[in-house]
Amino acid sequence: MGEPKSFLTHKRQPVGYRAVEERIHDFNEMDLPLTPDEITQQAKRCMDCGIPFCHGAGCPLGNSIPDFNELVFKGRWQQACQLLHSTNNFPEITGRLCPAPCETACTLGISDEPVLIKHIEYQIVEKGFKQGWIKPELPSRKTGKRIAVIGSGPAGLAASQQLVRSGHDVVVFEKDEMVGGLLRYGVPDFKLAKHVIDRRLRQLEAEGVQFQTGVNVGDDISAHYLRKMFDCICLTMGAGQPRDLNVPGRGYENILYAMDYLITQNKIIASEPINERRIMKAENKIVVVIGGGDTGSDCVGTARRQKAKKIYQLEILPEPPESRPVDTPWPMWPRVMRTSSSHEEGCERRWSVSTKEFLGGGGINAEKLHGCEVEWIKKNANWKIEEIPGTDFFLDVDLVILATGFLHVAHEGLINDMALKLDSQGNVPTDNYQTSDPQIFAAGDTISGPSLVVSAIHSGRQAAAAIDKWLCPNIGD
Repeated sequence: MGEPKSFLTHKRQPVGYRAVEERIHDFNEMDLPLTPDEITQQAKRCMDCGIPFCHGAGCPLGNSIPDFNELVFKGRWQQACQLLHSTNNFPEITGRLCPAPCETACTLGISDEPVLIKHIEYQIVEKGFKQGWIKPELPSRKTGKRIAVIGSGPAGLAASQQLVRSGHDVVVFEKDEMVGGLLRYGVPDFKLAKHVIDRRLRQLEAEGVQFQTGVNVGDDISAHYLRKMFDCICLTMGAGQPRDLNVPGRGYENILYAMDYLITQNKIIASEPINERRIMKAENKIVVVIGGGDTGSDCVGTARRQKAKKIYQLEILPEPPESRPVDTPWPMWPRVMRTSSSHEEGCERRWSVSTKEFLGGGGINAEKLHGCEVEWIKKNANWKIEEIPGTDFFLDVDLVILATGFLHVAHEGLINDMALKLDSQGNVPTDNYQTSDPQIFAAGDTISGPSLVVSAIHSGRQAAAAIDKWLCPNIGD
């Protein structure tokens, strides 16, 4: 490292956001990137720790973090860009959306603030696009093998790019009208502007990836057709089965899943046609978001931009501590209180509360939420929830958004038609990414359940390597 003790003289400089009073009036991205000089200072805080836990324990992709930090510090940005892309197909996505487990595994974070890894990654790839360093990479040979990839989220796109670069012909089938999966439809524009996806898709198309959109595989085309027309199939549909909230009153029309809410807003911004009956905006409404994770936070930020009158976010788990607790020691991902940019824009967060029922006045919409406070009690090594007597409460509601997570890939349609084996969680189990049908591989949330975007990219890359070896076992021997 150029200055291995710079962490002693330079502090971490966090990335800023546009002012709240400005950003809540639009859906534009919020980050205020650091200047080149500031990024150089942040890169040289990397401390040459010897064993880079950021690279091993922290990053599912195994990004060579200390190496690209040093290249940035030395002004060798193009090499840093090449190195970053050697492990990560879409650093512009992870540089915006990843929760950065690499930073919580940073050795410097044991006694100081960790290196600003995620934003350095973002700066590298954005400079790469600006300078024209990121170009299509064409294969040196063609194998004549045809592969169908079902789903165009991060796992599907990563697998497709790796496969087409290996010389295979790749067709990606996407049920929606535009490519990107939940990156396009599930992530708000204020976190990921959609031109960022389109920019990368132009590279994939130039490399030879074919996209067929508006095709619901299992309905529009059959599993039999795929098996006949392709040498191999890769399933990357994601964990699309939402976790429901089975309480009395769940059927009211103003109670909807988070993805239905977010997808509708993203389609409105993109001027895509939507079902008018399902438009549910938060303007002048009391909104209750049930679920305290990232998806719930995205719903809070979206409701704020839709000019909600009041926003609550309810979480059944206890409020996390402010600092790293003993049960998640370094370099593990810590169970700590996290306040997102959406929370800063205004909502009332409540912890350790359970929703008991929804009440209406005889109409089609819920008017009140009945809940109570709960405590978590450990019995025989298992945690159980118990209601706290006398803590019942009622909230007026105009719109309820269920951000209670996802269970597994949707089974109805293609998964059932293919008669694939499922595990006890409802995921598609694989052996080196190969399912119970040898012709069918799977990756991403299809096999793991809901996970991080960085994990999905890694899974797609690994699945592509397994497919390539299965189709062409003698090449490279």
